[in-house]
Amino acid sequence: MWGLFPLFWPLLKPAGSVEILAHRMLWGLLLTALLLTAARQWRTLRQASARTWGLVVLAAALIAVNWGVYIYAVNAGHVVEGALGYFVNPLFSVLLGVVVFRERLRVAQWVSVALGLAAVLVIAIAGGHVPWIALALAVSFGLYGLVKKVVPLPAQASLTAEGLVVLVPALTYLLVIEFRGDGTFVDHGIGHSLLLAAAGVVTVLPLFSFSVAARLLPLSTVGLLQYLTPVMQFLLGVLYFHEHMSAARWVGFVLIWCALVLFSFDSVRAARRAKAHTVGSPDSVVDPDSTTDPDSAPDPDAGISASGPARTG
Repeated sequence: MWGLFPLFWPLLKPAGSVEILAHRMLWGLLLTALLLTAARQWRTLRQASARTWGLVVLAAALIAVNWGVYIYAVNAGHVVEGALGYFVNPLFSVLLGVVVFRERLRVAQWVSVALGLAAVLVIAIAGGHVPWIALALAVSFGLYGLVKKVVPLPAQASLTAEGLVVLVPALTYLLVIEFRGDGTFVDHGIGHSLLLAAAGVVTVLPLFSFSVAARLLPLSTVGLLQYLTPVMQFLLGVLYFHEHMSAARWVGFVLIWCALVLFSFDSVRAARRAKAHTVGSPDSVVDPDSTTDPDSAPDPDAGISASGPARTG
């Protein structure tokens, strides 16, 4: 579903990127609040500490930047560069792990990072400008994932909390532009209004589907499948929107694809070795009566994954 986002955002024109972002926040909050009510988890937010809310504010700001830049990229005709950002994201997340958590990288991981950096440099030098859209998407989403890893809230409650943080600025902006006559929600027909409201569904439905998949599939499989999103976005940019691809741009993308293939192969191999070591350990005997706690599944909204990029767009 995320891979089809480039087809949806242009449908919301003539609304501008900021107006679309504000509606996405507003209607997305309405849906997540309903889901949180159904799950009876509002107590989690009421009991959250000031530090937790501070982290939520930071996460909300980062994802707002990410969403806003991507909507702008699609509607301004930069779908391919947007896809590049989400190809670069897992490599940037690896660097964050080194800088913040002092993680040690294997040789293959360093080579992957170097190839990713080379790809960005090739595209920047050949294009005559820094691919700021791709870098903004990779950095904002990488930092968002980093913050989400330390937010002590379930994914559903965390996403609702982020929506609450941006509710006032989003609603204020929408009311101001409607009052000035610059808004499009009221004056462009019921169909346009429904499409703007559907931005919330488009935001929440993939997240809900991903949360189910994250619990049913191995993490490595989920991570690898998520590469389909930027691949689909790239193909839409080239084949559907007919964005120009110079020779240097192709070289840059080939480099980033080589980096991701190497990175994924190394991650899968390391996971299999670790699993084999655990199975062979005398301490790895499993109680036949034990069951897997569904709450121990990885946070599907956490952002950083060792196997691939997380949710996008």
